[in-house]
Amino acid sequence: MAIPRLSSLLRFRKLAKSDWLVASIGFVLIVFSLSFFFDPTSDSTIPSVDRSLPISDLVKLKLSSKAKERGAFCLDGSLPGYHFHEGSGSGSQSWLVHLEGGGWCNTIASCSARAMTKLGSSNYFEKEVAFQGVLSSDPSQNPEFFNWNKVAVRYCDGASFAGHPEAEFKNETRLFFRGQLIWESIIDELLSMGMSDAKRAILTGCSAGGLATLIHCDYFRDHLPKDAAVKCVSDGCFFLNVPDVLGKPTMRSFYHDVVNLQGVGKSLDQKCVAKMEPSMCMFPHEFLKYIKTPVFLVNPAYDFWQIQNVLLPTSADQDKSWAKCRLNIKDCDAAQMKVLQGFRSSLMDAIGEFHQNKDGGMFINSCYTHCQTVMSVTWHSPTSTRIENKTIAESVGDWYFNRTPVKLIDCPYPCNPSCYNLNFT
Repeated sequence: MAIPRLSSLLRFRKLAKSDWLVASIGFVLIVFSLSFFFDPTSDSTIPSVDRSLPISDLVKLKLSSKAKERGAFCLDGSLPGYHFHEGSGSGSQSWLVHLEGGGWCNTIASCSARAMTKLGSSNYFEKEVAFQGVLSSDPSQNPEFFNWNKVAVRYCDGASFAGHPEAEFKNETRLFFRGQLIWESIIDELLSMGMSDAKRAILTGCSAGGLATLIHCDYFRDHLPKDAAVKCVSDGCFFLNVPDVLGKPTMRSFYHDVVNLQGVGKSLDQKCVAKMEPSMCMFPHEFLKYIKTPVFLVNPAYDFWQIQNVLLPTSADQDKSWAKCRLNIKDCDAAQMKVLQGFRSSLMDAIGEFHQNKDGGMFINSCYTHCQTVMSVTWHSPTSTRIENKTIAESVGDWYFNRTPVKLIDCPYPCNPSCYNLNFT
């Protein structure tokens, strides 16, 4: 699916002050967090440089020093990389590792196209990125984790850091399917930089990076000190195995192709793989129950990425009857809203078992958005979305530090006036 034309996004119209805020957030999210799996040139989930930010908020790129010896390469054979901001004071032995998102590629053609972008080659990585939201060093924007060691790992393999090189030979391609090796080499590097002495640690990520967070959560826990408080926070990753509006298994078919192309099955939970076809174990509903490490889910009940690509891909809307609804949830008619409420119900059913997990946490709001931890305005600000008067940052903090159990589920749309519902028209 193509990203909307910027000319249409920037069309001037009279807006109230609150509408301008939503519009500006929507524009920034479009720039960095659209990760359409049909579009290999789609953007990442780490904000690019905003020159209006203080220079202290811009974090330089570092290419991995251990990757070459491990054979860990991006799709095009370039070295993977990450951005690192050193912790201080009480956070000097605390680590937060964020895995970038940006969709997947499921064919040689789509991976080849992706290899010519920053989602497949470090040759196109920004030299500096802004650390916002959960990565921010501003205590007013990130009150719980502002002084931790923070790492943003760049995403350049197209399979949620889970591809294996054996698949290269099987598919007779010159592309590098090394996501698992990228993950292992960068974690080894961070351990050598002091993470091996961590007292507290969080693995987090958004979208495809959120899925990678769940896939690698127990690996992360197992490689840190036994007495460290280690947990995982996954944002915008609860992809559903539901048919599109025409009844076709769009997402299931897509994941099947990704897993087969890049040999992802070896990285998936083996208890799950032993019970079903490996690609089914890409869906969090199927393998979340096997993760031993405590997990927190951040997810909108009306995830625009899933609605636009899983439930309502353009291939399922040839007559354009869903065109306005796909772009703006406020333009959905009663019959269309019934379908979207059914999608929410599918999510509620899928997380039902996890809701009983005493160590797990969740923040499921009723917004039309995607990736809410990577921007300060949605993570923690005076105007952030709230459930029971708690921001996402406050909720994650309460859960991580064991202050109180956090199982927050919003009422159905349009009940929450604090939501940022993105408008793509």
